[in-house]
Amino acid sequence: MGFVEFILYPVYVALFYFWFSARRNKIEDPVLKFYHKQGFWIKVVAVLAFTIFNALISKGDSLYLYYTEGTNIYHMILKDPGTHFKWLYLPGPEFDQTLLRNPFNQGYFRAENNYMVARVVAIVSFLSFGKYLITNLFFGMIAFSGVWRLYRFFYEEYPHLHKQLAIAILYLPTFVFWSSGILKDPLCISALGWITYAMYEAFYKKKDLLKNTIILFLFGSLLAILKVYILISYVPFFVLYLILKNVNLLRNSLVKWALGLVLITGSIIAGQRVMASFQEELGSYAAEGITEQMGKKRNSFRDQEAPGGGDSNFSLGVEFDGSLGSLLKLAPAAIIATFYRPFIWESRKVSTLLSSLESMFIMLFTLYVLFRTGPLKSFNYLRKDPTILYCVLFALLFGLFVGATTPNFGSLVRYKIPCMPFYLIALFLIQDKGRQQKKNSPRVAEAA
Repeated sequence: MGFVEFILYPVYVALFYFWFSARRNKIEDPVLKFYHKQGFWIKVVAVLAFTIFNALISKGDSLYLYYTEGTNIYHMILKDPGTHFKWLYLPGPEFDQTLLRNPFNQGYFRAENNYMVARVVAIVSFLSFGKYLITNLFFGMIAFSGVWRLYRFFYEEYPHLHKQLAIAILYLPTFVFWSSGILKDPLCISALGWITYAMYEAFYKKKDLLKNTIILFLFGSLLAILKVYILISYVPFFVLYLILKNVNLLRNSLVKWALGLVLITGSIIAGQRVMASFQEELGSYAAEGITEQMGKKRNSFRDQEAPGGGDSNFSLGVEFDGSLGSLLKLAPAAIIATFYRPFIWESRKVSTLLSSLESMFIMLFTLYVLFRTGPLKSFNYLRKDPTILYCVLFALLFGLFVGATTPNFGSLVRYKIPCMPFYLIALFLIQDKGRQQKKNSPRVAEAA
């Protein structure tokens, strides 16, 4: 990373600023305009921090794998387009391993999800001239486009909670940081936001069916390649949310329950058929043997991380042998690890210190909400509100998977970021409902 990149950076920031400004001018709501502009500049700063961290402090896959091999493909295409252009569309396993710039990366492209990131780097390099800082900026802006769609979705439902939603989606430190550079995470976060937007527009608002179907196909395919477990743990609960929202439009209670039951049952059957038809593509994440594969994945991560990050490895205190019984025993510890660890005293590196502070505040906020609202009332709000229900179910399932398969804090702080905004949003919604109920209670009304 050279001095030229820091000179070019403001130029590219200005180009993106004008692009997003043009989009922002179409927004009529001044509150949304404010947060869109603020979110953009937060992302610009985060890209700089991410680049410095990965280039100077903790060099890893972002620099040595994805950037190195992605720009390698870019330079090969520049030298001989006729021979090497095929690497932009051929599957990763077909890539000629003798062409790798770093021989230590041999074998990584056998996994299509790794090759996809390098492929995106190669494509973006035609616009960024292969500069690491500028390419990180492109990845950050791709992530921001999806993050903004996610914010818009929740804001339309709860405009009075714009500050809380901004904290959960636009300001959350680890969420912003790890979605600001060359990694799988920015692409996954972007895909998650666009999928949410497209499904809500198409199946609840009943708008732009063709456009939203195309968006769903493109970003659904991207997420299925990069991290299919995000897709299969998110979509079912969001579909449940859409079903409950549509059912709530009906006035007759009996019809609501009957139609809801039919739609949920039909969705489960349809989901099972879709899963069965994609059995080969889902591989280790297919329904059969998923707990066994989770155990293998945890052992694989532990073997990979031990040589360089043994001091960041952690134990859940329960042995996971891949059986359903051991997964149920492991579940509480795994979920706690995802949302509240690393604890302050467990942080050994700069990369985990930010996350440990964030986790501590999230744990304290969780206890505060449950104490002020009450566990029974909180559960009642969850049961009655489709948004809280889907956010909590997705966060818990995803948190269980990440906590059960990731034995290293350095990996945990990255892998858990897709579910963290949803967990915080659920807490904010429970807190808001508790306040509204107290405000409308007979005693408060009488005192007023």
